[in-house]
Amino acid sequence: MKRWEDNVRRVTPYVPGEQPKLQKMIKLNTNENPYPPSPEVEKTLRQMETDQMRLYPDPAAGELVRAIAEYYGVKESQVFVGVGSDDVLAMAFLTFFNSDAPILFPDITYSFYDVWADTFRIPYRTIPLNDRFEICPQDYRMNNGGIIFPNPNAPTGAVLPLDAVEQIVSSSPDSVVIVDEAYVDFGAESAVGLTAKYDNLLVVQTFSKSRSMAGMRIGFAIGSEILIRYLQDVKYSFNSYTMNRTAIALGAAALRDDAWFRETVAKIEATRDRTQKELRRMGFSLHDSCANFVFASHGEMSAADIFSALRERNIFVRYFNRPRIDNYLRITIGTDEEMDQLFAALREILGLSA
Repeated sequence: MKRWEDNVRRVTPYVPGEQPKLQKMIKLNTNENPYPPSPEVEKTLRQMETDQMRLYPDPAAGELVRAIAEYYGVKESQVFVGVGSDDVLAMAFLTFFNSDAPILFPDITYSFYDVWADTFRIPYRTIPLNDRFEICPQDYRMNNGGIIFPNPNAPTGAVLPLDAVEQIVSSSPDSVVIVDEAYVDFGAESAVGLTAKYDNLLVVQTFSKSRSMAGMRIGFAIGSEILIRYLQDVKYSFNSYTMNRTAIALGAAALRDDAWFRETVAKIEATRDRTQKELRRMGFSLHDSCANFVFASHGEMSAADIFSALRERNIFVRYFNRPRIDNYLRITIGTDEEMDQLFAALREILGLSA
């Protein structure tokens, strides 16, 4: 080992879902929306002037911040935007989690949390979910340097009622509590309204899932004005221009078409409910999901074997080889046609009749 390597910051990186480059495949492994974004997004893109690309974007992303504030009924000074919710969350870790006490998050959850904690040298403690893969608010009533959890949780899809979310926030008034609402639009109640009551609550959302804009990388946070000001201070300390002109304009355009958004979400919810029924008929065990994916385990064939057999058929789902969930598959909800092909493949793999 070379001497300079003694000073390298070593972390175990986050492993994203596989991004295969195949002509014919069914991709149900990264929770992308199977439907295109609002026509308003395409219209705005066509109207953009390429000459503007030579200019720096607005560092405050004012157009997008105004659109988010108006849509969610908050002040502009309560909104922070970034390059996807991962960017926003990483900034929040760096800004708010600087105590000697450990931050708390579930043992089965978004697998970026421990990566950020390790990267930023933040002590942490994981809190076990119960046997139904649910968060128990009373388990978070302990000394901590901050709390973060997704609602609905990932990869389980379980939802925490808003009163339970409030229990966690109210029981840690001296810590910042972050609620990661990447999947909230598919069946959970947002905690945005609680930010008016609790100045230690930060709610983070994304345009990647329900608004079909994963390729644009747009995330945002809503919180008290003081929380947002602290986030801005850290952002401007090393990168003023985090969002490009195209993302700012198209994000604002997406928010203007609420009807399209609600129609798309409703289609995914309907397909998700049908998917859960079909999987149960095939012998899968799963709890009802409030996200755009389901989390399922089969009683007779291992998740690893099903994952491999699907992959051989160019159908990609997500398998986590981790304690407690190594016999589960996370399956993104695609179009009805894609899910029908998945069902047919599963029946063939499991030796079931149609």
